[in-house]
Amino acid sequence: MTFFHQGLVVSISLLILVLWVSLFGVAFAEPLRVAVASNFLMPAKVLAARFEESSGREISIIAGSTGKLLAQIVNGAPYSVFLAANAAEPMRLEAEGRVVPGTRVTYATGRLVLWSVDGELLTAEAGKDLIRRGEFDRLAIANPKIAPYGAAALQTLQSLKLDTKALGSRLVRGENISQAYQFVASGNADLGFVAWSQVSNPRRPATGSHWLVPEDLHDPIEQQAVLLIRGADDADARSFLDYLRSVEALRLIRSYGYGTG
Repeated sequence: MTFFHQGLVVSISLLILVLWVSLFGVAFAEPLRVAVASNFLMPAKVLAARFEESSGREISIIAGSTGKLLAQIVNGAPYSVFLAANAAEPMRLEAEGRVVPGTRVTYATGRLVLWSVDGELLTAEAGKDLIRRGEFDRLAIANPKIAPYGAAALQTLQSLKLDTKALGSRLVRGENISQAYQFVASGNADLGFVAWSQVSNPRRPATGSHWLVPEDLHDPIEQQAVLLIRGADDADARSFLDYLRSVEALRLIRSYGYGTG
């Protein structure tokens, strides 16, 4: 074989190797797994898609109640980033040494809303009066033991002097805020306490009527994110957390009805 042909073979081999790495290296890369509280699922999907475009890294979003996701993390779930619906769970993980120090940050402040598919049911202050009088068949909330929005809903009912024990089966509990929303959307509940972001979704605004719950009726819904120990050496995981505080991301988060501080 001539020197020319040998060089050509080497060049072709190198080209094939480069193409193999570029095509299959990304495909074989492990996706960045982000655990997201259910209320933030829709904006998280949009943010993840934009981050994927700029970084080339695939993001896998796992949504659920904050309490359930916490249990999964404690039991070894392979998540690198955790976007909770409160501050308590991220602080607990931080105290237990499961979080990279200095990465806990508030990415959004949530709002609670009482919502019904009936466009005439909740107008002006009618929501508060209706709840106080107990004039409903079924009221949906997220499980207050594992879902921060459910805890806020329970606090609201208590602030309005409603006897929650007396409601019995009329109070329907979903595992998370998404399930509470579905109870109302499907007609299995007359109304429910859901996240304002679910009702004000700019891509799919909910119909019906709502009452935006005054923030003094429950504890603040401060939603915090952390970089978990699993993602300590993952540059993309750190970059994704940084991206959440970018001008572009904050603008999008606000468009879904959240506060951003």
